[in-house]
Amino acid sequence: MPHDSATALRECYAHARDGRYGFFASNVTHFEVLVGLLRGSASARSDLVVQLGEEEAAFFGDGDPAAGVRVFGACLDAFAARYDVDVYCNIDHIHLPESAGFLEAALDSGVPDSVMVDASDEAFERNVELVADAVDRVGDDVLVEAELGRIAGVEGGTETPDDEAFYTDPDDAVEFVERTGVDLLAVSIGTQHGVASGRDLDVRPDLAADIDAALRDAGHETGLVVHGASGLSDERIRELLDAGVCKFNKNTRYQYEFARTQADFYHEHADAIRPPEGVPDDRDGFFADSDWSPEKAQFHPHVVSEEVRDRIASVMADLCELTGSAGESLHGTR
Repeated sequence: MPHDSATALRECYAHARDGRYGFFASNVTHFEVLVGLLRGSASARSDLVVQLGEEEAAFFGDGDPAAGVRVFGACLDAFAARYDVDVYCNIDHIHLPESAGFLEAALDSGVPDSVMVDASDEAFERNVELVADAVDRVGDDVLVEAELGRIAGVEGGTETPDDEAFYTDPDDAVEFVERTGVDLLAVSIGTQHGVASGRDLDVRPDLAADIDAALRDAGHETGLVVHGASGLSDERIRELLDAGVCKFNKNTRYQYEFARTQADFYHEHADAIRPPEGVPDDRDGFFADSDWSPEKAQFHPHVVSEEVRDRIASVMADLCELTGSAGESLHGTR
């Protein structure tokens, strides 16, 4: 179905928190990734949260992030209408104050069901100020996620070194939610943006549980979010679900699967695409003067694209099983 509303998304997260399951909110860097995510979620009967950051929006808009959001939204509606699960769009990591214009453009497009505003590089008081202003600007029609604490790794081309990262304090989390009114809170518990090995990370499920308990005790139904989930082991994911996390951000894994699937395919079929030794590499003449010619059945872009879509779908279906969202779609229950 066409991607749904913030009200429905709020219900989706609440249902997940009550049931101690969660979602991998998945960044879309290419349309093949989007189709694969939709196929995988539909096969698992799981609702889907897709994410678009400013960098991805600029790619889809050929350098214009505002245009990219509109292009992505139109494609998302068209694709999602073909599947019997609910599909939601989150605009990811809108850095404040520098990307305030992108926030406005995203809201004006009508595409997002939620936005993630990020002022975590700022001091606590400034973070509160910027996020509270954003919540007021967004209103009730779009959910707002923010980040408290600093997560190591590379995100959006910016690196936070390990020695500059710090954990989220439970008391600070309660104060932050009370003063900003955010719907979801991304917490720093030892994960890392980008490529990482879960066994090398000092991940703290116990801290996530403490933050969740502190928020609940204060009367807040705030969903907890973990960024940098691509390097986490299955065991850690399950521990974090038990601790109250309902949303995990994943991006790097899909980027790798996209590249690896194509690399494996073209390595396997290299002889059908590249001329053998001794044959002039006459690309400009398309080998008109040669007895050898490339095989269109292997170099046609749709062939490898289907391989990518199928691989992403398989990965997504497995992730839905891991987080417990498989079989939990709320589509058609309202």
